Amino acid sequence: MMVGSKRKSQQKEGKNFHRGHGKRIILLFQAPRKPTCLPSYNFPLDARSPNDKLASMFLRALIFFCLVAPSQAEWPAFRGPTNDGHYPPAGDGKIHGFPTEWSEDKNIVWKTPVTGRAWSTPVVMDNEVWVTNATPDGKKMYAVCLDKATGRKTHDILLFENEAPEPLSNHVNGYGSCSPAIDSEHVYIHFGSYGTTALDRKTGRAIWERRDLPCQHFRGPGSSVVLHKNLVILTMDGVDVQYLVALDRKTGKNVWRTERNTDFGDVEANGKIRGGGDFRKAYSTPNFVTLNGVRQLVSPGAKACYSYDADTGKELWKILYKGFSNAAAPVFVGNDMALINTGLGKPHLLGVRLDDKTQGDITKSHIEWDIFKRIPGRCSPVVIDSDAYFTSESGILSVLNSEKGQIEQYKALKTSFSASGVYADGHLYFADEKGKTFVVKPGPELEIVATNQLDDGCMASPALNEKAIYLRTKSHVYRIEK
Repeated sequence: MMVGSKRKSQQKEGKNFHRGHGKRIILLFQAPRKPTCLPSYNFPLDARSPNDKLASMFLRALIFFCLVAPSQAEWPAFRGPTNDGHYPPAGDGKIHGFPTEWSEDKNIVWKTPVTGRAWSTPVVMDNEVWVTNATPDGKKMYAVCLDKATGRKTHDILLFENEAPEPLSNHVNGYGSCSPAIDSEHVYIHFGSYGTTALDRKTGRAIWERRDLPCQHFRGPGSSVVLHKNLVILTMDGVDVQYLVALDRKTGKNVWRTERNTDFGDVEANGKIRGGGDFRKAYSTPNFVTLNGVRQLVSPGAKACYSYDADTGKELWKILYKGFSNAAAPVFVGNDMALINTGLGKPHLLGVRLDDKTQGDITKSHIEWDIFKRIPGRCSPVVIDSDAYFTSESGILSVLNSEKGQIEQYKALKTSFSASGVYADGHLYFADEKGKTFVVKPGPELEIVATNQLDDGCMASPALNEKAIYLRTKSHVYRIEK
């Protein structure tokens, strides 16, 4: 290890395993369903002193505790209950008890095969674990529900059939990379332009579906579903069109739709678009922040990142850059800064100041720093205090000081990553493409507490619930628990 500084429902049984200590426990009580999944909580910035910042952080933690900790904290979307890879702290101030060590024969509660080719992150609520799935050729697309206690498939629903799916044009993506989202009644499944639907969680029946949202994905869809109030918000960044659309949760009808207004600068003298429009493509999932009293949706796309009013879709501010094919989701350092990944070409990470003047084109006024060494193109950061932790496709684990805009430490792990990290119980979890999960203690030394090997690798990010880790490898879904 190198170290550097600076519609057909089937029921199938999953495999059940004894946990590492030889006992298998089934919980007989189920927490009540919450009315909706919880968004990220950020508060308007109206004070700049260190004491005010500490007070803001304390208030954020207190509200988070009050809303989440007393009940079972679910994993309702791609990056969890707060859209940033964090699992909420235990209500009694103790740790939840997530495992730090496992293998194929240790701390595995169950392991269920999910054949196909799909990289969506599991979403977990009550006794249900949902994932999307697709055949490698994209001709059939499914929603799969697993019983959280046993791993048994309770639904394996064929949702969409496609005669001639668009070729992927790469070896990385699949047709089922968009992670679903879940609330107390429905699970929202999205396959980009191939189809979007809301399923009744109990019956698996489609409440509504949409197959009329055009987008030429070229290399496959990738942006995941986000929920806001009564809205299901979808990001459609193709080579032909680029827009966000908000659908009514109950009806699936459009509430707002906003086209991106990016000048890509890629039209040749003969009128043809350079690269067939590949430099217009993006895969990123947006995130929420409350700024100037408005709940905003920060959404990186090719060549620009935009922020929209989440209620109306109105564009509020933007930043221009050169990157494209963005996959990493934005994250926030308190209410002061957004960390925005510019995507391919050469990935840059931008530290963008958030204040009461964050309006319009802020490219020249609000970028505090811009770094490009060891920055991933796909993996989203996890922010702890003012430090950001992330892995790259080339296997580099890094910690960045967001106040200085500097990589403080990095380690070459000699592997490759596509999944984003998660954080719980004082540990970071990073799952690689070869079956290893690195458990890391946050801090300047990047101490690796454990390295855990499974039979197959992960493209999907981990999900956390109660004290179990749900890992979706390329062939199975695991429940990992002590």
